[in-house]
Amino acid sequence: MKLSTDPSSSQTPAAQPRNPLHGVTLEGIVTALAAHYGWAELGQRIPVRCFISDPSVASSLKFLRKTPWAREKVEGLYLFMLRDLKRSGASQSRST
Repeated sequence: MKLSTDPSSSQTPAAQPRNPLHGVTLEGIVTALAAHYGWAELGQRIPVRCFISDPSVASSLKFLRKTPWAREKVEGLYLFMLRDLKRSGASQSRST
């Protein structure tokens, strides 16, 4: 078996400069969402037990790593939050 030494065929992922989730950990996403919305509103927006009943970052991570559909919803809400913050920041800078 011959190993390739060509650097272009390496298994490392390419840089993703336009992907806002690139380089952000799931823990960072959950922490940011909890800080921005609070656990109560987060539980209303994504009604899963780990956000409603005795919420914590650790229990949320454990659940989200095992449940792809819930992780997708959390990532989607995080992207929405980023867009919303960007819009409100842009409108704040225009009004001053």
